[in-house]
Amino acid sequence: MTTLRLENKIALITGAASGLGLAMAREFIKQGAKVAMTDINEAGVKDAAAAFGDKALALHQDVTSEAQWQDILAQIKDHFGGLNILVNNAGIGAAGTVVETTLDDWRKMHEIDLDSVFLGCKYGVQLIAETVKDNGRGAILNLSSIAGVVASYNLASYNSAKAAVRHLSKSVALYCTKEKLPITCNSLHPAFINTPILDGMAPAGAPRDAVLDKLGRQIPMGHVGEPADVAMAAVYLCSDESKFVTGTELYIDGGLSAL
Repeated sequence: MTTLRLENKIALITGAASGLGLAMAREFIKQGAKVAMTDINEAGVKDAAAAFGDKALALHQDVTSEAQWQDILAQIKDHFGGLNILVNNAGIGAAGTVVETTLDDWRKMHEIDLDSVFLGCKYGVQLIAETVKDNGRGAILNLSSIAGVVASYNLASYNSAKAAVRHLSKSVALYCTKEKLPITCNSLHPAFINTPILDGMAPAGAPRDAVLDKLGRQIPMGHVGEPADVAMAAVYLCSDESKFVTGTELYIDGGLSAL
């Protein structure tokens, strides 16, 4: 009999209408979890969640809103009874050098890609701790990027925000250990993955196939990754298999960081 790796777990995945969020939701449900899928694209996340029946709960969420974070977690507690896993996935990408990037663009990038992770961890850790206090363990997984480790001349704000997510994840992990909470916190660092976020980093009008080919040539394995590559790593870091893994990061980059 096959054991489901996330059986009886309740997860929240932000930015779950498409891309990595949807891929992770699909794999988590396949592995036995119930998943709250949130996105600012309300129609999109409801359409995506419909395929999973009562295993999924679709909710509209602006991850930059502190009040919405509190409301979303209350709805999840009411609907599923608690929370074991939080995946802070929602984010944007945009190219721009330090000179080209406006202050408004800089602030928007950090608000969506970093502040949202802070809010998720701040409030999510409390519900997870309450849920697992008598039995089991919890996990927080923050989606950073290989751009949070390896810098580029034209990703000033993105490099900054994603690097901060990496370090914040370590702080959250250490907080949980100090408070003796059975909650791990780690970060994932994908390189180029074939998702809609790449559209925001491509030159206007560039054919998508050409963009993927160009990006793939920058990776030692010779191609961009697929959403499933990230989803399977997320399953591991959110399962009990990784109960002694916290405050660390996993690179999913086709060898890019080894150059």
